[in-house]
Amino acid sequence: MSDFKFAPKQANKNFPIGEKFSMTEKVQYAEGSVVSKIIIRNERGNVTLFAFDKGEFLSEHTAPYDAIVQVLDGRGQVVIDGNPFDLETGESIIMPANIRHAVHATEQFKMLLTMIK
Repeated sequence: MSDFKFAPKQANKNFPIGEKFSMTEKVQYAEGSVVSKIIIRNERGNVTLFAFDKGEFLSEHTAPYDAIVQVLDGRGQVVIDGNPFDLETGESIIMPANIRHAVHATEQFKMLLTMIK
């Protein structure tokens, strides 16, 4: 057995490293809003939690890197290059780099966005 002792540190103030947590409990719905919480951000990419109230959205934009959306709760729609994809809890989609995309909340939903540079 190793003598290694793990000393938890912070990814940020809300997400301690080396400790268990629930993604869906770390971000809450807010009426008429999109709530985001960055879990990890560094030179290699970022991981962000989102909670969308029904009808809220992220407007169409591009990103220089591929990104994956994982729906953690509810239902939403991701539009990639004008093509809509309806997603629900447990489903994912990869948004390709440099292609226009948007996210719409068809009902309240939570998602995890992972972008690796």
